[in-house]
Amino acid sequence: MTARRDPPGDGPQDDDAALFRSAIGPVRELPPAPLPPAPPKPRPVPRMARRDDDDARSEFQRILDAGLLETGDALRYRCDDVPPRVLQRLARGEYAAQEELDLHHADLAQAEALLRGFLKAARDAGVACVRIIHGKGLHSDSRTPPLKNLVDRMLRQRADVLAFHSAPAAQGGGGAVLVLLAKR
Repeated sequence: MTARRDPPGDGPQDDDAALFRSAIGPVRELPPAPLPPAPPKPRPVPRMARRDDDDARSEFQRILDAGLLETGDALRYRCDDVPPRVLQRLARGEYAAQEELDLHHADLAQAEALLRGFLKAARDAGVACVRIIHGKGLHSDSRTPPLKNLVDRMLRQRADVLAFHSAPAAQGGGGAVLVLLAKR
């Protein structure tokens, strides 16, 4: 006995589909559904800005980690566009200090705030040369005078400082620094 196979298209399933279509009647095809919105593109990664920030941080850390000044060391710095002769004249005390800030008896946090405020006020007033008295650090716990190192680091970071040098002996010597400020 052999099983009888229906030819394709004549099976009971096709009869059911035809019956369904005749029961429903004519149909209208729906318009295609719009595609779902695409997921938002990821924000661009600012690699260059991040690299620049990392470079700036490493340079800042290098400056902080650079050898600290000791009691007898002289402070000296000049911007690239300031002639060396200006620094020599500053070292000899040929520029008159128009304002003065004494940081004696200030802790590091107070000294930093005082120095920032003093330099801003001096620049706003159009002062060209100031003297900052930081002391020699003879009473500090270590050989490194903390106020002297703080003044050195802060002055090197400021764009409005053109040059600075430890004052001559008659104006405070190793316990003071003369600073030339940029014009407003």
